[in-house]
Parts: sequence; C-alpha cells; structure tokens
Amino acid sequence: MPELDYKNLLKKVMDSSLKKEVSDDRFKLPKAEIFYEGNTTVIKNFDKISDAINREPNLILKFLLGGLGTAGELDGTRVVFQGKIPARSISDKLKEYIDTFVMCSECNRPDTHLVKQGRTMLIRCDACGAFRSVRSRKKKIVQQPTETLKEGMTYDLTIKDIGRKGDGIAYFDKFTIYVSGAVKGSMVKVKIEKISGTVAFGHIVEV
Repeated sequence: MPELDYKNLLKKVMDSSLKKEVSDDRFKLPKAEIFYEGNTTVIKNFDKISDAINREPNLILKFLLGGLGTAGELDGTRVVFQGKIPARSISDKLKEYIDTFVMCSECNRPDTHLVKQGRTMLIRCDACGAFRSVRSRKKKIVQQPTETLKEGMTYDLTIKDIGRKGDGIAYFDKFTIYVSGAVKGSMVKVKIEKISGTVAFGHIVEV
C-alpha cells in the first residue's frame, strides 16, 4: 500500500512538472517597435521579428503589404510603409502571418520551415515532424462593416485609389468615399462631410 501511494505521488509530481514546462515554453514574438516619420510608418526591429519566426524578411513584408493595402520596402534592419498605419493593424497582420505560415497545427510550436512540393507550399514541424498546407489552419472570417456610413462621423479607411482630381478613394461597404489630400496606400481617419447616394466625401482628421 505505501509503495502504491509513493508511485501515485511520483506520477503527480512528474505530471505537474511537465505541465509547468509546457506552459513556460510558449512562443513569444518580439514586440514590433513602431514609429512614424513624416507620412511613413516604420518597424524598427523588423530583423528581430523575422529571426524569431525563422522566415525571410521579404516574404513577411510581401504578406504585410498585401494585407495592409499599402506600399513599403526593407531598409536595412527595419521596414518602411507608405502612410500612417495604426500599430494595431500591423500587429494583427503579423499574428495572422505567424498563424498561417509558422505555427504547427499539431504541437502549436513555431519550430517549422517551409517545404515546396510541386505547386503546394507545406509547413514541416521540426519539433513533432507534422506536415500541413499553409492554408490548412482555420481561416478567420472577415466581417463586413455592420454600421451605416453617417455624415459627421469618423472612420478608419484605407485609400485604395486616386481620383481624376487628385482625391484619394476609399471604400466602405457599398460606399465610395473621396478623401481630399489622401495618399494611395495610406490608412487614415476620415470625417464624412457629405453623402449622396452611394458616394461620400470627407477629409482626413489628425490623430
């Protein structure tokens, strides 16, 4: 009987130690050091982020540019985006990249590398040996705007095009919004001045 109690006690201690080891081994992405220079957004420690997730900086940048709808380039150890982009938007896109192209779907560790088989890009986990397609993790549902555009209200918009008169053009649900003085690719806060049918006009609000 005492021997049985000892074995049970030993098992509990080992299980407890294992759980602690797993919980303390969580992946932590270096916080993006973001600041603004004129009408550009800079991630100062982009090299540290790419090193931490073991991915080429140009691959990460390509994903971010597409997701943020802006232009940008690598500048030594940092990356520079066109326009003033909210830090939250950048952080969300970095997390989306890691979830899609880095994390193992089996052991949820970042110890992976990309493998191309034909036209298919796979992720192989060095920790547990699992394979998965880069698109096989659950995709996030992109929610469409649920609020109606209103005059006098302010909205976060991405300038997608430039009109004939030089105004920036953004889109919100069914509305096309013309924004005076806006730069293509920038994400700005816009106050709506006038709405006519599905066309609206606004101006940039300084943060």
